[in-house]
Amino acid sequence: MKNVSLPIVMTVSALMGLAMPARAGEGVPGYTGTPFHDSGYAGGPQKIPGRVECAYYDFGGEGVAYHDTDAVNHGSGQLNPVNGTYLNAFRMNEGVDISYTKYHDHIDDNPFEAVKPPEGQLYVGWTEPGEWFRLTVEVERAGTYAVDLLYTANRDGAIALDLGPRPLAANLKIASTNNPAETIPWRQWHHWNLARDLAVVDLPKGVSVLTVRIAAAGNMNLAYFDFRPEPERR
Repeated sequence: MKNVSLPIVMTVSALMGLAMPARAGEGVPGYTGTPFHDSGYAGGPQKIPGRVECAYYDFGGEGVAYHDTDAVNHGSGQLNPVNGTYLNAFRMNEGVDISYTKYHDHIDDNPFEAVKPPEGQLYVGWTEPGEWFRLTVEVERAGTYAVDLLYTANRDGAIALDLGPRPLAANLKIASTNNPAETIPWRQWHHWNLARDLAVVDLPKGVSVLTVRIAAAGNMNLAYFDFRPEPERR
């Protein structure tokens, strides 16, 4: 899971988010995780409709907010050595592997990708089947939502989404972004694409916990989900 330095500018709302994070399991009975917050994100449930950032998975640790196959973050602090910048050290002491998009040397702005991602976009990577992470979300209004995903995949894979204790969308096929024309082998993990309308889901109003599961193959980088309201059905 990639460097631009983000300004450390604390707004009043950010300070409030750091001082008063959402209560453990707020609106989610039995869940002890809490929404992520730091100097770059004021905290609280991520909003739907809107963008849900994978790297902003909940606090709570292994077995509560996430499950990873090992306890090492292979991106932050490892691939991206600690150098005093926000992105290189992002959540470096947690097991979920995180990196961010880079434009130098045409890493994440290369000619073999379908979509050019934002520079400095955080993402969850080094994924393996059986891994998962949880994000507290707040749905503004009940309804049907289309789901897009910004991702890369070095082979065909699949993910699943749960909402609370129930499956929300299973066996979502993630098409490989591997391109045989690529001349740099390691860059196969940096061919970004947008899976538009990956799923269409019905969501209740209020706070819920969204679980993202790696169902098959792994080798995916997951940046964010966009939840878009579907037009009313007549």
